[in-house]
Amino acid sequence: MDQTKVLIVEDDEVTALNLKMSLEKHGYDVVSIADNAIQARNKIKIYEPETIIVDISLQKSNDGIELARYIREKHQIPFIFLTAHTDNDIINDAKKTEPYGYIVKPFDPKSLHTTIQMALYKFEQESQRNENLSELKVDKLNLEKLLYNKKVSDKPIVPFAHGFHLDISICETFFKDKKINLTKKENAFIRLLVAQLGMVVSFEQAINYVWEEDGATENSVRTLVWRLRNKLPEEIIKNASGMGYYIEE
Repeated sequence: MDQTKVLIVEDDEVTALNLKMSLEKHGYDVVSIADNAIQARNKIKIYEPETIIVDISLQKSNDGIELARYIREKHQIPFIFLTAHTDNDIINDAKKTEPYGYIVKPFDPKSLHTTIQMALYKFEQESQRNENLSELKVDKLNLEKLLYNKKVSDKPIVPFAHGFHLDISICETFFKDKKINLTKKENAFIRLLVAQLGMVVSFEQAINYVWEEDGATENSVRTLVWRLRNKLPEEIIKNASGMGYYIEE
């Protein structure tokens, strides 16, 4: 297994060397040590570490916090604060940079290892969520293209089923030119079904597209469909057993 590359940013030579020895005993690759923020910036570019340990109070100032802001804005690298401070103002400033963990001086080698592993895991999960959001944005763009291709002439109207149409400019559903009073989520689900007429919309697709907040489940989708069916004048939403729902083309 490849060793995790670590950059230490610490201006106390003894602490820095102790960190280096402890990390190496746990199998980490300490690529370099920096004792100030400017040096650290250069070494980040040169060594491309996978995680960075940053002393909050470099050179007896808050340079560590400024460095953390720089890492957060310019690099996709998880960083961990090293601190001996209990000053609430300093800690509050540090929290705003959203570090991936804290190590308190004098540090415990086992806690050091655990903190780094948790930071790497948290960073991996965060990266995965961001990747999923990017994919979702692409999916939404493709969906809008599908709807646009289905619209009637130069009007923002997409007909479906018998007597229904979706106004894609305002995301409202109509039956025989009369608007059906639906919630935002209900209209979004109809929009998803209409974009993929004749195709099954899976539970996962529905959750990702309709629900912006976390916590939605397959039962959330089922409840939404139940409410929709009670509001729509005709039964047009079909079940694909165990898979999802569709509207016939």
